[in-house]
Amino acid sequence: MTTNVYLVRHAHSVYTPDELTRPLSEKGLRDAKSILEKLELEGIDTFISSPYRRAIQTIEPLAKYNKAEIKLNKTFQERKLAHGEVKDFTAAITKVWQEPDFEFDDGESNLKAQARGIEGLMDVLHTYQNRNIVIGTHGNLMVLIMNYFDVKYDFAFWKELQMPDIYKLSFDGVNFMKIEHIY
Repeated sequence: MTTNVYLVRHAHSVYTPDELTRPLSEKGLRDAKSILEKLELEGIDTFISSPYRRAIQTIEPLAKYNKAEIKLNKTFQERKLAHGEVKDFTAAITKVWQEPDFEFDDGESNLKAQARGIEGLMDVLHTYQNRNIVIGTHGNLMVLIMNYFDVKYDFAFWKELQMPDIYKLSFDGVNFMKIEHIY
């Protein structure tokens, strides 16, 4: 049997400096409903999310449709780039992708963030074998997880990722099979 994990990058959010409580924008809320339309027939029975509000709100319509609770899991929260706000986000994010083991003060390197994401994913695969699972997450962590299985999911790919976006990762047990773009 196959375990399918649908990694869902959150929809568009309203910028606030508080990462945890940043809500979806009006467009983001509309897009969250389109995720329901895209995935309602996939037989999803497990819903996990980053504790960040925008990730939860993105998968909430689908979870409600399925009368399912969303389990919060910190391993799927966005990577911490640095302590506080970064003055030049583009330069900072470029650096950590160019040097995967580099980390800013009180931040996570790509390798550390990827290891965290993979550890969380492996836990999900062991706990929910042969199920269809949605994980509400964030773009950078999502691509780092996918990069672990296929290096074509890189910095250039991340820059083209949409809000929201959905990729289905299929596994036989914990053995990776394939990645498919869904939305």
